[in-house]
Amino acid sequence: MSNSFLTPNQQKAKKKNFLILGALALLIVITFVISMNTGVIQLTPMEVIRTLFGQGDTQQQLILFEFRLPRIVLAVLVGMSLAISGAILQGISKNALADPGILGINAGAGLAVMLYISFFPSTKAAPVYLLPVLAFVGSGITAILIYTLSYRRHEGISPMRLILTGIAVAAGISSAMIVLTLRLTPENYQFVATWLAGSIWGSSWRFVLSLLPWLLILLPFVYSKSRVLNVLNLGEITAVGLGASIERERRWLLAASVGLAGASVSVSGGIGFVGLIAPHLARQLVGAKHQFLLPTAALLGGLLVLMADTIGRSILEPSEIPAGIVVAVLGAPYFLYLLTRLKE
Repeated sequence: MSNSFLTPNQQKAKKKNFLILGALALLIVITFVISMNTGVIQLTPMEVIRTLFGQGDTQQQLILFEFRLPRIVLAVLVGMSLAISGAILQGISKNALADPGILGINAGAGLAVMLYISFFPSTKAAPVYLLPVLAFVGSGITAILIYTLSYRRHEGISPMRLILTGIAVAAGISSAMIVLTLRLTPENYQFVATWLAGSIWGSSWRFVLSLLPWLLILLPFVYSKSRVLNVLNLGEITAVGLGASIERERRWLLAASVGLAGASVSVSGGIGFVGLIAPHLARQLVGAKHQFLLPTAALLGGLLVLMADTIGRSILEPSEIPAGIVVAVLGAPYFLYLLTRLKE
Protein backbone atom coordinates (compact mmCIF):
# COMPACT_ATOMS: atom_id res chain seq x y z
CA MET A 1 0.00 0.00 0.00
CA SER A 2 1.35 3.44 -0.94
CA ASN A 3 2.19 5.84 1.88
CA SER A 4 -0.24 8.37 0.38
CA PHE A 5 -3.12 6.07 1.33
CA LEU A 6 -1.96 5.60 4.93
CA THR A 7 -3.21 7.59 7.89
CA PRO A 8 -0.61 9.48 9.98
CA ASN A 9 -0.79 6.77 12.68
CA GLN A 10 -0.25 4.03 10.11
CA GLN A 11 2.71 5.88 8.62
CA LYS A 12 4.18 6.31 12.09
CA ALA A 13 3.70 2.61 12.89
CA LYS A 14 5.28 1.61 9.55
CA LYS A 15 8.29 3.84 10.21
CA LYS A 16 8.65 2.37 13.70
CA ASN A 17 8.57 -1.17 12.30
CA PHE A 18 11.32 -0.36 9.79
CA LEU A 19 13.41 1.13 12.59
CA ILE A 20 12.95 -2.08 14.62
CA LEU A 21 14.04 -4.18 11.63
CA GLY A 22 17.09 -1.96 11.19
CA ALA A 23 17.97 -2.19 14.89
CA LEU A 24 17.71 -5.99 14.84
CA ALA A 25 19.88 -6.20 11.73
CA LEU A 26 22.47 -3.98 13.47
CA LEU A 27 22.40 -6.25 16.55
CA ILE A 28 23.04 -9.28 14.33
CA VAL A 29 26.03 -7.50 12.73
CA ILE A 30 27.43 -6.60 16.18
CA THR A 31 26.96 -10.16 17.45
CA PHE A 32 28.47 -11.44 14.19
CA VAL A 33 31.62 -9.39 14.81
CA ILE A 34 31.83 -10.48 18.46
CA SER A 35 31.41 -14.12 17.44
CA MET A 36 34.28 -13.85 14.93
CA ASN A 37 36.52 -12.76 17.83
CA THR A 38 35.34 -15.58 20.10
CA GLY A 39 37.03 -18.96 20.35
CA VAL A 40 39.86 -20.98 21.86
CA ILE A 41 42.35 -19.10 19.68
CA GLN A 42 41.68 -15.41 20.18
CA LEU A 43 41.68 -13.02 17.25
CA THR A 44 41.68 -9.32 17.98
CA PRO A 45 39.23 -7.07 16.08
CA MET A 46 42.11 -5.70 13.99
CA GLU A 47 43.30 -9.22 13.14
CA VAL A 48 39.78 -10.12 12.04
CA ILE A 49 39.54 -7.02 9.84
CA ARG A 50 42.95 -7.66 8.29
CA THR A 51 42.08 -11.32 7.66
CA LEU A 52 38.76 -10.38 6.04
CA PHE A 53 40.67 -8.17 3.61
CA GLY A 54 43.23 -10.90 2.89
CA GLN A 55 46.01 -9.53 5.10
CA GLY A 56 45.98 -12.27 7.77
CA ASP A 57 48.44 -15.13 8.06
CA THR A 58 47.63 -18.72 7.07
CA GLN A 59 46.45 -19.72 10.56
CA GLN A 60 44.17 -16.70 10.90
CA GLN A 61 42.64 -17.32 7.48
CA LEU A 62 42.03 -20.97 8.33
CA ILE A 63 40.38 -20.14 11.66
CA LEU A 64 38.17 -17.38 10.28
CA PHE A 65 37.18 -18.60 6.82
CA GLU A 66 37.09 -22.37 7.36
CA PHE A 67 35.81 -22.67 10.95
CA ARG A 68 34.19 -19.57 12.38
CA LEU A 69 32.47 -17.85 9.45
CA PRO A 70 30.62 -20.98 8.19
CA ARG A 71 29.41 -21.71 11.71
CA ILE A 72 28.29 -18.12 12.30
CA VAL A 73 26.43 -17.93 8.99
CA LEU A 74 24.85 -21.31 9.65
CA ALA A 75 23.67 -20.21 13.11
CA VAL A 76 21.92 -17.17 11.61
CA LEU A 77 20.28 -19.20 8.83
CA VAL A 78 19.11 -21.91 11.25
CA GLY A 79 17.63 -19.33 13.60
CA MET A 80 15.80 -17.61 10.76
CA SER A 81 14.41 -20.91 9.45
CA LEU A 82 13.17 -22.11 12.84
CA ALA A 83 11.62 -18.73 13.65
CA ILE A 84 9.70 -18.56 10.36
CA SER A 85 8.62 -22.18 10.79
CA GLY A 86 7.23 -21.36 14.22
CA ALA A 87 5.49 -18.21 12.95
CA ILE A 88 3.78 -20.25 10.22
CA LEU A 89 2.60 -22.90 12.68
CA GLN A 90 1.24 -20.28 15.06
CA GLY A 91 -0.49 -18.54 12.18
CA ILE A 92 -2.21 -21.54 10.59
CA SER A 93 -3.19 -23.17 13.89
CA LYS A 94 -4.00 -19.96 15.83
CA ASN A 95 -2.08 -21.64 18.64
CA ALA A 96 0.16 -19.45 20.79
CA LEU A 97 2.29 -22.45 21.80
CA ALA A 98 2.92 -23.90 18.33
CA ASP A 99 6.61 -24.54 17.65
CA PRO A 100 8.34 -27.16 15.48
CA GLY A 101 10.28 -28.42 18.51
CA ILE A 102 7.33 -28.66 20.90
CA LEU A 103 5.06 -30.22 18.26
CA GLY A 104 7.57 -32.97 17.52
CA ILE A 105 8.42 -31.90 13.96
CA ASN A 106 12.08 -31.41 14.88
CA ALA A 107 12.11 -34.85 16.49
CA GLY A 108 10.75 -36.44 13.32
CA ALA A 109 13.45 -34.77 11.25
CA GLY A 110 16.06 -35.90 13.78
CA LEU A 111 14.86 -39.50 13.66
CA ALA A 112 15.16 -39.62 9.85
CA VAL A 113 18.69 -38.22 9.94
CA MET A 114 19.69 -40.53 12.78
CA LEU A 115 18.32 -43.58 10.97
CA TYR A 116 20.46 -42.70 8.00
CA ILE A 117 23.58 -41.99 10.04
CA SER A 118 23.22 -45.20 12.07
CA PHE A 119 23.62 -47.28 8.89
CA PHE A 120 26.91 -45.67 7.93
CA PRO A 121 30.25 -46.66 9.47
CA SER A 122 31.21 -42.99 9.81
CA THR A 123 29.28 -39.73 9.97
CA LYS A 124 31.48 -38.44 7.15
CA ALA A 125 29.90 -41.01 4.81
CA ALA A 126 26.50 -39.30 4.95
CA PRO A 127 26.10 -37.04 1.89
CA VAL A 128 25.64 -33.50 3.20
CA TYR A 129 23.13 -32.42 0.56
CA LEU A 130 20.92 -35.45 1.19
CA LEU A 131 20.46 -34.74 4.90
CA PRO A 132 17.93 -31.87 4.47
CA VAL A 133 15.86 -34.04 2.13
CA LEU A 134 15.80 -36.90 4.64
CA ALA A 135 14.95 -34.46 7.44
CA PHE A 136 12.10 -33.04 5.34
CA VAL A 137 10.68 -36.53 4.80
CA GLY A 138 10.92 -37.36 8.52
CA SER A 139 9.41 -34.08 9.66
CA GLY A 140 6.68 -34.31 7.00
CA ILE A 141 5.59 -37.78 8.10
CA THR A 142 5.58 -36.60 11.71
CA ALA A 143 3.50 -33.52 10.86
CA ILE A 144 0.93 -35.64 9.02
CA LEU A 145 0.75 -38.06 11.96
CA ILE A 146 0.25 -35.25 14.49
CA TYR A 147 -2.35 -33.53 12.31
CA THR A 148 -4.28 -36.79 11.82
CA LEU A 149 -4.27 -37.66 15.53
CA SER A 150 -5.31 -34.13 16.52
CA TYR A 151 -8.12 -33.71 13.99
CA ARG A 152 -11.75 -34.27 14.94
CA ARG A 153 -14.42 -34.21 12.23
CA HIS A 154 -16.85 -31.88 14.02
CA GLU A 155 -14.33 -29.92 16.05
CA GLY A 156 -11.36 -29.45 13.73
CA ILE A 157 -7.96 -28.91 15.37
CA SER A 158 -8.01 -27.99 19.05
CA PRO A 159 -4.92 -25.94 20.05
CA MET A 160 -4.42 -27.83 23.31
CA ARG A 161 -5.00 -31.22 21.65
CA LEU A 162 -2.43 -30.31 19.01
CA ILE A 163 0.15 -29.45 21.66
CA LEU A 164 -0.47 -32.60 23.72
CA THR A 165 -0.40 -34.83 20.64
CA GLY A 166 2.85 -33.23 19.48
CA ILE A 167 4.47 -33.71 22.89
CA ALA A 168 3.36 -37.36 22.98
CA VAL A 169 4.63 -38.07 19.45
CA ALA A 170 7.93 -36.29 20.22
CA ALA A 171 8.34 -38.43 23.35
CA GLY A 172 7.77 -41.61 21.33
CA ILE A 173 10.27 -40.53 18.68
CA SER A 174 12.83 -39.63 21.35
CA SER A 175 12.46 -43.12 22.80
CA ALA A 176 13.04 -44.64 19.36
CA MET A 177 16.20 -42.55 18.96
CA ILE A 178 17.51 -43.76 22.33
CA VAL A 179 17.03 -47.36 21.17
CA LEU A 180 18.88 -46.58 17.95
CA THR A 181 21.89 -45.30 19.88
CA LEU A 182 22.54 -48.86 21.07
CA ARG A 183 23.79 -49.87 17.62
CA LEU A 184 26.03 -46.86 17.08
CA THR A 185 29.81 -46.93 17.14
CA PRO A 186 31.48 -44.81 19.85
CA GLU A 187 32.39 -42.21 17.22
CA ASN A 188 28.84 -41.92 15.91
CA TYR A 189 27.37 -42.01 19.41
CA GLN A 190 29.43 -38.98 20.45
CA PHE A 191 28.31 -37.19 17.32
CA VAL A 192 24.61 -38.05 17.85
CA ALA A 193 24.71 -37.05 21.54
CA THR A 194 26.12 -33.63 20.64
CA TRP A 195 23.76 -33.28 17.69
CA LEU A 196 20.65 -34.10 19.74
CA ALA A 197 21.61 -31.40 22.24
CA GLY A 198 21.34 -28.82 19.46
CA SER A 199 24.88 -28.12 18.36
CA ILE A 200 25.78 -26.19 15.21
CA TRP A 201 27.83 -29.17 14.10
CA GLY A 202 27.95 -28.56 10.36
CA SER A 203 30.65 -25.91 10.59
CA SER A 204 31.76 -25.89 6.96
CA TRP A 205 30.60 -24.12 3.82
CA ARG A 206 29.15 -27.39 2.47
CA PHE A 207 26.49 -27.34 5.16
CA VAL A 208 25.72 -23.68 4.50
CA LEU A 209 25.22 -24.52 0.82
CA SER A 210 23.02 -27.50 1.71
CA LEU A 211 20.68 -25.26 3.75
CA LEU A 212 20.75 -22.12 1.61
CA PRO A 213 18.61 -23.38 -1.34
CA TRP A 214 15.78 -24.30 1.03
CA LEU A 215 15.74 -20.78 2.43
CA LEU A 216 16.04 -19.10 -0.96
CA ILE A 217 12.97 -21.00 -2.17
CA LEU A 218 10.79 -21.21 0.94
CA LEU A 219 11.31 -17.81 2.60
CA PRO A 220 10.09 -15.76 -0.41
CA PHE A 221 7.18 -18.19 -0.82
CA VAL A 222 6.16 -17.80 2.83
CA TYR A 223 6.46 -14.01 2.67
CA SER A 224 4.24 -14.00 -0.43
CA LYS A 225 1.62 -15.70 1.76
CA SER A 226 1.68 -12.93 4.40
CA ARG A 227 -1.79 -11.71 3.49
CA VAL A 228 -3.11 -15.28 3.56
CA LEU A 229 -1.76 -15.71 7.10
CA ASN A 230 -3.40 -12.41 8.08
CA VAL A 231 -6.73 -13.64 6.72
CA LEU A 232 -6.41 -17.03 8.46
CA ASN A 233 -5.94 -15.23 11.77
CA LEU A 234 -9.40 -13.68 11.32
CA GLY A 235 -11.04 -17.10 11.67
CA GLU A 236 -12.26 -19.73 9.23
CA ILE A 237 -15.68 -18.19 8.57
CA THR A 238 -14.23 -14.76 7.79
CA ALA A 239 -11.42 -16.30 5.71
CA VAL A 240 -13.88 -18.28 3.59
CA GLY A 241 -16.00 -15.16 3.18
CA LEU A 242 -12.95 -13.31 1.85
CA GLY A 243 -12.37 -16.05 -0.72
CA ALA A 244 -9.48 -17.93 0.88
CA SER A 245 -9.14 -21.65 0.20
CA ILE A 246 -8.33 -22.54 3.81
CA GLU A 247 -7.32 -26.18 3.59
CA ARG A 248 -5.21 -25.73 0.46
CA GLU A 249 -3.39 -22.72 1.91
CA ARG A 250 -2.83 -24.52 5.21
CA ARG A 251 -1.31 -27.51 3.44
CA TRP A 252 1.09 -25.35 1.43
CA LEU A 253 2.11 -23.32 4.46
CA LEU A 254 2.49 -26.44 6.60
CA ALA A 255 4.74 -27.97 3.93
CA ALA A 256 6.88 -24.81 3.94
CA SER A 257 7.09 -24.88 7.74
CA VAL A 258 8.09 -28.54 7.73
CA GLY A 259 10.69 -27.92 5.02
CA LEU A 260 12.30 -25.04 6.93
CA ALA A 261 12.34 -26.92 10.23
CA GLY A 262 13.59 -30.17 8.72
CA ALA A 263 16.40 -28.55 6.74
CA SER A 264 17.53 -26.66 9.83
CA VAL A 265 17.50 -29.70 12.09
CA SER A 266 19.63 -31.63 9.59
CA VAL A 267 22.56 -29.24 10.17
CA SER A 268 21.95 -28.04 13.72
CA GLY A 269 20.29 -30.84 15.64
CA GLY A 270 17.42 -30.39 18.04
CA ILE A 271 17.38 -26.66 18.83
CA GLY A 272 14.01 -26.02 20.41
CA PHE A 273 11.99 -22.96 21.47
CA VAL A 274 13.37 -20.63 18.76
CA GLY A 275 10.13 -21.01 16.78
CA LEU A 276 8.21 -20.22 19.97
CA ILE A 277 10.14 -17.25 21.32
CA ALA A 278 10.99 -15.33 18.14
CA PRO A 279 7.42 -14.98 16.73
CA HIS A 280 6.06 -13.96 20.14
CA LEU A 281 8.69 -11.27 20.60
CA ALA A 282 8.14 -10.13 17.01
CA ARG A 283 4.41 -9.85 17.61
CA GLN A 284 5.03 -7.64 20.63
CA LEU A 285 7.43 -5.43 18.67
CA VAL A 286 5.65 -4.95 15.33
CA GLY A 287 2.15 -6.32 15.78
CA ALA A 288 0.31 -9.23 14.18
CA LYS A 289 0.54 -8.31 10.49
CA HIS A 290 2.77 -10.91 8.88
CA GLN A 291 4.29 -8.47 6.37
CA PHE A 292 6.39 -7.19 9.30
CA LEU A 293 6.03 -10.10 11.73
CA LEU A 294 7.79 -12.62 9.45
CA PRO A 295 10.99 -10.62 8.77
CA THR A 296 11.13 -9.47 12.40
CA ALA A 297 10.77 -13.05 13.66
CA ALA A 298 13.47 -14.16 11.19
CA LEU A 299 15.93 -11.54 12.46
CA LEU A 300 15.11 -12.35 16.09
CA GLY A 301 15.57 -16.07 15.45
CA GLY A 302 18.91 -15.53 13.74
CA LEU A 303 20.06 -13.25 16.56
CA LEU A 304 18.93 -15.71 19.25
CA VAL A 305 20.73 -18.74 17.81
CA LEU A 306 23.86 -16.74 16.99
CA MET A 307 24.00 -15.35 20.54
CA ALA A 308 23.37 -18.81 22.01
CA ASP A 309 26.13 -20.37 19.92
CA THR A 310 28.57 -17.57 20.78
CA ILE A 311 27.82 -17.88 24.50
CA GLY A 312 28.10 -21.67 24.31
CA ARG A 313 31.53 -21.43 22.67
CA SER A 314 32.93 -18.87 25.10
CA ILE A 315 31.47 -19.50 28.54
CA LEU A 316 33.44 -22.70 29.32
CA GLU A 317 36.44 -22.48 26.98
CA PRO A 318 37.96 -24.71 25.68
CA SER A 319 34.81 -26.83 26.13
CA GLU A 320 31.55 -25.93 24.38
CA ILE A 321 27.92 -25.88 25.45
CA PRO A 322 25.58 -26.75 22.55
CA ALA A 323 23.49 -23.78 21.40
CA GLY A 324 20.31 -25.83 21.96
CA ILE A 325 21.02 -26.03 25.69
CA VAL A 326 21.60 -22.27 25.94
CA VAL A 327 18.35 -21.58 24.07
CA ALA A 328 16.49 -24.08 26.28
CA VAL A 329 17.62 -22.24 29.41
CA LEU A 330 15.73 -19.21 28.09
CA GLY A 331 12.96 -21.02 26.24
CA ALA A 332 11.67 -23.42 28.91
CA PRO A 333 10.69 -20.67 31.40
CA TYR A 334 9.16 -18.66 28.56
CA PHE A 335 7.11 -21.67 27.48
CA LEU A 336 5.80 -22.15 31.04
CA TYR A 337 4.96 -18.44 31.18
CA LEU A 338 2.95 -18.68 27.96
CA LEU A 339 1.26 -21.86 29.15
CA THR A 340 0.17 -20.09 32.34
CA ARG A 341 -1.26 -17.19 30.33
CA LEU A 342 -3.10 -19.61 28.03
CA LYS A 343 -4.83 -21.23 31.01
CA GLU A 344 -5.99 -17.85 32.20
